[in-house]
Amino acid sequence: MPVNVVGPDALIGEVIDGRYTVLELIATGGMASVYRAVDTRLDRDVALKVMRPHLAHDERFVSRFKREALAAARLSHPNIVSIYDQGNDAGRVWLAMEYVPGRTLRQIVEDDGALTPRAALDILEPMLLALAEAHRGGIIHRDIKPENVIIRDDGVVKVADFGLARAVNTDTATSATSEVLGTLAYISPEQVDGGGQVTTRSDVYAAGLLLFEMLTGRKAFAGESIPKVLFQHVHSGVPAPSSVLPGIPPSLDSLVLSASAKDPQDRPEDAAEFLAEVRHVRRLLPESELDGVATTAPGSAAASAAGAGTTAYPGRPDTETAAPTTSQPAEATSVLPVAPAGAGATSADTQPFNLAQPAAQPLKPAPRVVKPAPKPLPTNPTGNRPQPPHGTHDGHDAAGAAPRRRRLGILAALVALLLAAGGAGWYFTAGPGSPTTVPTLTDLTAQQAVAALTTAHLDAKQTEAFSETVAKGFVISATPGEGASLRRGADVTLTISKGKERYAVPDLMNVSRKTATERLAKVNLSPGKVTTAYSDTIPKGRVVSFEPAAGTQLKRGEPVNFVLSDGPQPFDVPDFLGKTQEEAQALAEQAGLTIEMASEPIFSTDYDKDTVAAQTPADGQVVRGDTITLTLSKGPELVEVPSCFNKSEAESVALLKAAGFEVDVKKFLGGPLDTCTGQTPAGGTKAPKGTTVTITIV
Repeated sequence: MPVNVVGPDALIGEVIDGRYTVLELIATGGMASVYRAVDTRLDRDVALKVMRPHLAHDERFVSRFKREALAAARLSHPNIVSIYDQGNDAGRVWLAMEYVPGRTLRQIVEDDGALTPRAALDILEPMLLALAEAHRGGIIHRDIKPENVIIRDDGVVKVADFGLARAVNTDTATSATSEVLGTLAYISPEQVDGGGQVTTRSDVYAAGLLLFEMLTGRKAFAGESIPKVLFQHVHSGVPAPSSVLPGIPPSLDSLVLSASAKDPQDRPEDAAEFLAEVRHVRRLLPESELDGVATTAPGSAAASAAGAGTTAYPGRPDTETAAPTTSQPAEATSVLPVAPAGAGATSADTQPFNLAQPAAQPLKPAPRVVKPAPKPLPTNPTGNRPQPPHGTHDGHDAAGAAPRRRRLGILAALVALLLAAGGAGWYFTAGPGSPTTVPTLTDLTAQQAVAALTTAHLDAKQTEAFSETVAKGFVISATPGEGASLRRGADVTLTISKGKERYAVPDLMNVSRKTATERLAKVNLSPGKVTTAYSDTIPKGRVVSFEPAAGTQLKRGEPVNFVLSDGPQPFDVPDFLGKTQEEAQALAEQAGLTIEMASEPIFSTDYDKDTVAAQTPADGQVVRGDTITLTLSKGPELVEVPSCFNKSEAESVALLKAAGFEVDVKKFLGGPLDTCTGQTPAGGTKAPKGTTVTITIV
């Protein structure tokens, strides 16, 4: 079957969600395929991650997609791949994110092998900056691996794929029955055995394994089976990188072993703490060790040919080498491209890393004044210098010794003064203390501004601020400003634009007014107009709807309007009287009411037996979910009709009314005898209470 019919290529040329035109396939995985697409609405390239069709009906995988979007959307950092959009188009679950042209760390290590310490740290530092931002935001990545670290074509490092991310203290526990999360080669011991919490230290563990791999060109743990790899994570300590490539500095061994300790409590607490350790070690490493290039690995053919004395890092002599060697700084080889002039970057921490930096230039030495060597004294035939006769002194020498010493002292002082003056003159005219001018920095990217300051022999410090007029990543201002005269090496603080200050509207659905106000305050937004509306599904006092929608970007302090629930809408009590129990149940369900039947039916002359004779409440208003109590009829009550024969009209009427009957009197010829001669129903029979009894008076 052709690939483009059922495979990932089938989407090429299609338009997803009416907006993203798929251009080409970038990568495929077990869960999704990633495409380069163009956002036709904003006219920009995006990376479109589309879940495989057979997984789109599995709620676990769909929730992971949504979780990735929510987790990454909470984070805004130059070293984190941005998430733009997420949705479901005709069963195709997709995620639109920042398109990052470049190579993954996996490709770099496979193509270039072991990296120099400088190259490895140049990649590790921005990666840890991204993780530190996530950890500060309460997010654990949980799947740090070389495939999720991308080095852009201009050298900026990006961390991607927060699909396994979880909020700290929320669903971070593992168990024996839960799936093992993360890629096996970089998974922490606590994720394997399921006995502990997955914390920020789990990300630090994976970062330590990535540093090992960059320094050695191989994984720390490898095996032909999954159980073997997992066993090594739990029971074997991570080896020191120098055990794979001799000559790796001990301080880098310590970094790897600290980050990858089996006990999480022995690791740095989070990425920020590990980053501080990395920067401390880097400051202490000499240039020769930073730029050392691994030439051989133990056991390789090259190593065997070179013999036991071969060093893995030139410039660091092997202690087993018999004869000392003169080390020269190795020429650094860049694994990352150098950004061309004008390439944008957002901060010092996201500068493209040029690993082929030239060695630092030495300071120009101060002028030297060389004093001629004294003439040698003549020697006697024995080879010894002649001595003056014992007990006698040369008058000239004795008289001139003190002045000569004074002259030599003055001469030495003059030489020292000349040396100092010459050194000071060079320092303040051509050396580090010489003056320079702050160049024009406006309309430059952060990277360009740093380069301009470097050319002017000035050091750049960076801070960030929002700007409504200056694009993100460009210089807003510099302190001291353009044209200021400074000594070389002085600091210039660059204020870099973070772009327009915008905040995403949070989700306010079904929360109380207080919670809605608090959520808005956390993102620097304010509550706007608050109204109410009836709702059958949202409890009274909670948010039914709000605008603008969640995720909308607003300026600081802009209002968000929301509608609070007044609960279900009330309506008049339905009339259940005279209906059978089945008819009453159907009417109640239609109205959203619950009926409750009284335990005992009642007599009723108005309603037939087994129909509703009474209801509570009988009138007024109710809301959906209320309960109505219904009482069924037993029919009318039957009583014995008393006999009125030979009784007077008055006696007959009184007797019948006392028994609960109505009376209808018929008189024959005017009833002159005032005597009852007949009645209907007849006396002694039973009739419903309240029935009319007709009597005849003669």
